[in-house]
Amino acid sequence: MKTPTFPRGVHPHDAKDATMDKPIVILPPPEKVVIPLHQHFGTPAEPLVKKGEEVLLGQKIGQGKTLFSANVHASVSGKVLAVEDYNHPGGYPVTAVSIANDGQDRLSPDLKPAADPFSLSADEIRDRVREAGVVGLGGAAFPTAVKLAPPKDKPIDTLIINGCECEPMLTADYRLMVENPLDVLRGAELVRIASGAIKVIVAVEDNKLRAAEMMRRHLDGIHADIVLLKTKYPQGAEKNLISALLRREVPRGGLPFDVGVLVQNVGTAKAIWEAVSLGKPLVERVITVAGSGIGEPKNLLVRIGTLFQDAVNFCGGLAEDINLVVMGGPMMGLAQWSLDTPIIKGTSGILAWRTAFPAAEYPCIRCGRCVDHCPMGLLPTLLAKFVQREMWPEAEKWGVLDCVECGCCQYACPSRIPLVHWMRLGKNKIAQAKRKKTA
Repeated sequence: MKTPTFPRGVHPHDAKDATMDKPIVILPPPEKVVIPLHQHFGTPAEPLVKKGEEVLLGQKIGQGKTLFSANVHASVSGKVLAVEDYNHPGGYPVTAVSIANDGQDRLSPDLKPAADPFSLSADEIRDRVREAGVVGLGGAAFPTAVKLAPPKDKPIDTLIINGCECEPMLTADYRLMVENPLDVLRGAELVRIASGAIKVIVAVEDNKLRAAEMMRRHLDGIHADIVLLKTKYPQGAEKNLISALLRREVPRGGLPFDVGVLVQNVGTAKAIWEAVSLGKPLVERVITVAGSGIGEPKNLLVRIGTLFQDAVNFCGGLAEDINLVVMGGPMMGLAQWSLDTPIIKGTSGILAWRTAFPAAEYPCIRCGRCVDHCPMGLLPTLLAKFVQREMWPEAEKWGVLDCVECGCCQYACPSRIPLVHWMRLGKNKIAQAKRKKTA
């Protein structure tokens, strides 16, 4: 079968060699965790505990009370030190629960496994996923229970399990597929049951052949197709992935639901399996700690709320000349100003290196490279000008809200124009205006 491809994108060096062959290592739980109550798309969870209270591992400490929110759970047992604003890797303070770890990992009695997860109804699967606070682990952190409940007028026929991990340097998803393929596939089967999908496709880039082979070996009666895709960036973006595999185009402002598709990250699939089969909340995840500024790059299984500093120290610390630390990948990640920041559900990696910063910016030469490489078919240089001039209706009309902030335009720009910055600013300003209008 011919390998499906998507026509646009870029081909940065994947830089995965430093951690690709390194098994996942468990980071010992730190002495203190700081767990933000807003680490998902939507509204923050409301605190359920107070300073001085004792909490148990897996105990719910934040309640998501709206559709677009998610529960938050204690990742260690111990005493609540504070419920107050704390640094967030998004760059702003949010309410967080700080817990002194007692080192005992005393489990909450609320964690109840299912005798036969595959016998549960779609509603029961969604309820267990919602209770466990599972969100998308690919970066967007969208509440997973919402994705598992497609609108009745938009039935799902195809489930795509996203194992592309197209961001350079990150290998957490790759190691999950190599080391825990059965858990990923079992989670995919639960998603299929909950969503009503007929077909399951596991998409893996062709620079991860071992992962694809391990997934094939463990299908174990689960009906899924393992499909290799060309290695390019951003192959793993939802809309690009759907186009590459199915030749379906998600409409402007639409969602995969609109074309009968549901996409879940491999890490999310594993978290779904653990939530449904074990009753285990999302209290830990796998991340990659890498970059030339890290003493010993590793893939780590870390508790949510572990500070960046603790993870970096476990990997040999930072080199002295480092001036850039990023959460996520080098293309879409967020630069950090402090290591006194907690790992959240959406943290896929911690990267560090030295860069010539800031780079000089030059005028646009109208070369069209940003247009050629935009996977969404947008005109980034024109959109940037609209945003700079605060021409919000024009920016929206020409599709700024469709920008996935992948960074391809900025990567290809010879003038080093911070195009992604302008896209993000435009999207935020338009969203703010809409919120004010509906308030």
